[in-house]
Amino acid sequence: MADHQEASVTLPSEPASVPVARAYVSDVLADWGLPADTGVTDTVRLIVSELATNAIQHTLGQSPTFTVDVELLRDEQLRVGVTDSHPRHPQRLPAAVQQDNGRGMAIIRSLTVEHGGRLSVSPTPEGGKTVWIALPVQRWWRSPRADRPAQR
Repeated sequence: MADHQEASVTLPSEPASVPVARAYVSDVLADWGLPADTGVTDTVRLIVSELATNAIQHTLGQSPTFTVDVELLRDEQLRVGVTDSHPRHPQRLPAAVQQDNGRGMAIIRSLTVEHGGRLSVSPTPEGGKTVWIALPVQRWWRSPRADRPAQR
């Protein structure tokens, strides 16, 4: 496996793109050797769903597309980011008893921390933002290199 792998897809900011983004990330992770039956795959899919939904719902129509980036750094860290062109950073809304939405960032943060990762937001040169999650992969990713006999 290469020291650095990356993949990216840009999708229209519409609800039908959420399952496409989720499937895209699943396919990339499978291509890179992550078994589909791990709980982490489900977690990453859920996080991508939440980030894509936020990019669609909370950009107030100012982001016609969003981009999903997936990076694997030296079999050590998986980074997934969703970029939109709206400058406003995500806000954690107070959880009201009757509130049906607004919990996405809390879910993302909780799942990320649960897997030993971190959440960050970075501005783009064009004035938008990317919301990133970074997860350590040593605990759950079996590199294809681990299956090869040691070189002598």
